Amino acid sequence: MCRSIVYSFLLILLSLGFCKGQEVEMAYAYFSQGEYEKAAEIYKKLSEDKKYANLIHNEYVATLMKLRDFTSAERFIKQQVSRFGTTLTYQADLAEVYEASGKKDLAAKEFEKIIEQAAGTDNKFFEVYNFFYRNQKLEWIVKLILKDREVSKIPFKYDNVLARTYNVLNQKDKMVEEAMGFGKRQNNPDYVKSAIQDSFVTEEEIKYIEDLLFQKIQNEPNETFYTDLLVWWFAQKGDFPRAFTQARAMDKRLNLGGAKIFELAYQSYISKDYKSAARMYQYIMDEYPDSDLYPYARTWMIKSKEELVKTTFPIEEEAIRDLIAQYQKMIQELGHNIKTSEAMRNMALLQAFYLHDYTEAVSTLETAVNTVHGNPKFRDQCKLDMGDIYLLRDEPWESTLLYMQVEKSQKEDNLGELARLKNAKLQYYTGQFELSRDILDVLKKATSKEISNDAMQLSLLIEDNTGLDTSEVALERFSRADLLIFQNKYQQGLDTLSVLWKDYKSHALADEILWLRANTLLKVNKIEEAIKDLEILVSEFHQDILADDALYLLARVTEENLKDKEKAMSLYRKVLTDYPGSVFSAQSRVRFRELRGDYIN
Repeated sequence: MCRSIVYSFLLILLSLGFCKGQEVEMAYAYFSQGEYEKAAEIYKKLSEDKKYANLIHNEYVATLMKLRDFTSAERFIKQQVSRFGTTLTYQADLAEVYEASGKKDLAAKEFEKIIEQAAGTDNKFFEVYNFFYRNQKLEWIVKLILKDREVSKIPFKYDNVLARTYNVLNQKDKMVEEAMGFGKRQNNPDYVKSAIQDSFVTEEEIKYIEDLLFQKIQNEPNETFYTDLLVWWFAQKGDFPRAFTQARAMDKRLNLGGAKIFELAYQSYISKDYKSAARMYQYIMDEYPDSDLYPYARTWMIKSKEELVKTTFPIEEEAIRDLIAQYQKMIQELGHNIKTSEAMRNMALLQAFYLHDYTEAVSTLETAVNTVHGNPKFRDQCKLDMGDIYLLRDEPWESTLLYMQVEKSQKEDNLGELARLKNAKLQYYTGQFELSRDILDVLKKATSKEISNDAMQLSLLIEDNTGLDTSEVALERFSRADLLIFQNKYQQGLDTLSVLWKDYKSHALADEILWLRANTLLKVNKIEEAIKDLEILVSEFHQDILADDALYLLARVTEENLKDKEKAMSLYRKVLTDYPGSVFSAQSRVRFRELRGDYIN
C-alpha cells in the first residue's frame, strides 16, 4: 500500500516536470517567432518556480524588454537577485533595465556597484566582463579593468584586452600605450606593429607615434624595444634616413657589429632608396673593416650606387666606367672568391647593357662561374645574364635556350620563375603573344610577389590588346619598340614610339606608349619632352593604372632636374592626396618632408 502511494506520487511529480518542460519549449518557440505577449504569459508563470526561473531568466528578461514592460522586468530581476545574490550578471541585467527605462543615473550607480564587487576576483571579473562584452558596454569594460588594476595593485593587468577595447572606442592614444606595454612585457614587437601599422595613417597620427617613441627612448635609453620599433616605423613608412639615424645610434651603443644596419640597408635597397642604402653599407665598411660583413657591404654599396646612376637621368658613360673601376678594385683587393662573385656579375651587366662590350661581359661571367665551383644556383643566375646579353645582340633563340635550361634546373626555386618570366617577355618581344600569355598565366601564382605582379601586368597588357575583336598590329609595333629600348637602342625606340603615338592616340595602348616614351626621353636627357608626356598622362589619363606612376615621376623630375622645390612639393602632396593607396605614397611623404626642411640626419 505504502509502496503504491509513493509510486503514484513520483508519477505525479514526473508528469508535472514534463508539463513544465513543454511550457519552457512552447515559451521559447513564441519568443523565437517574435510573439512576445504569448511568451511573457508562460514565462511569468514559470518564473514563480525558483528552479525554472534560473532556466528562463535571459529569455524572459529579453521578452519583457521587447515589450518595454520595465516594471515587470525590474520586479522579476530583483526577485532573482534576492534568490541568487552572488550572480552579478543578474544585477547587471537590473542596471540594463534602468538604462532602457531612462533611469540613467540609477543604471550607472548599479554598474559601479557591480564593478566594485567584481574587481580583484578573477571569476567575478570575467563574469561581468563577458556581460559588458556581449552588450557592447565598452566604456564599462574600461572602468572594470582600471578598477581591477587598482584593487589587485597590478598596473598592467589585462593590458592587451584594454588595448583592443580602446581601439574599438577609437581612443588611439590610450590604445597604443597599452599595446606597447603588453608588447614590451611579452617581448612581442609584432603585437605592437600590428596594432599601430594601419591605425595611424594621417600626418598628425604619424607624428604622434614618432613623438611617443622618442619620448619612451628618452625615458628608457637602455631599453632597445622602443628603438627597434622606431626603426621599423620609419622603415615601413619609407623614411630610411631617419631609420638609419636610430639604428646607427643603437649599433654604436650596444656594439651590434652592424648586423641590424645590414638588414635595414637591404630593406632600403629593395624599397629603391638607393641613396640611403649606400650610406648604410658605407657605414658598415667604415666601422667594421675586418668583419665578415665587409665584402658583402662593399659589394652592395657599389650596387646601390650603380642603381642611383641607372635611375638618375641621363645615364652618363663616365659614371658607368667609374662603377666598373670600383668593382675591379674591390675584386683586385679581395680576390676572386665567393664573396666577390656578385660583384663580377654586376660588373658584367654594366659592361653589356651600358658599354655594349658583350665579349668582355661574357668573359667576366665565365670567370665568376669558374670562381664559384659547385654552386648551381649562381651558375644559373649567370646563365640568365648571358641570355639577356644574347637578346641584346639580337640572338633570341640563344636567349630562350638558356632561359629554358634554368627553368628546368631551378623549377623549385624563384630563379626558375624568373627564367619563365624572362622567356615570357622574350615571346612578347618577338610577337608570340599567345605563347607569352600561357607562360604568364602560370606565373601569376608565382611565390615571388614581384614576379607575380610583373606577370599580371604584362598579361593584362597582352589581353587588352589581342583577341577576336582587336588587331594585334599595334601591340606588335609596341613590343618591337619595347625590345629596342631594352637593347638600349633609344633613338630607334623613340622614333617608333612617336609614330605609334600619332597613329594610336585613342587606342587602349595610348597611356603605355606615353609612359614608355617619357621614361626613354629621360634616359637620353630630353627632359622637357619627357615632362610633356608625363603631364598628358597626369591630366588625360588620371584614372588609368599608370597615373600615380606618372605623377610621382613628374615630381621627381621637377625636384631633381628642374630644381623647382615648391612645384615638386605640390606634386608630392598630390600623390598623397589623390592616390593615398599608391606604392609611391611612402617615398612621396619622405621627399616632401625633405623638401619642407624637416630634420633628417
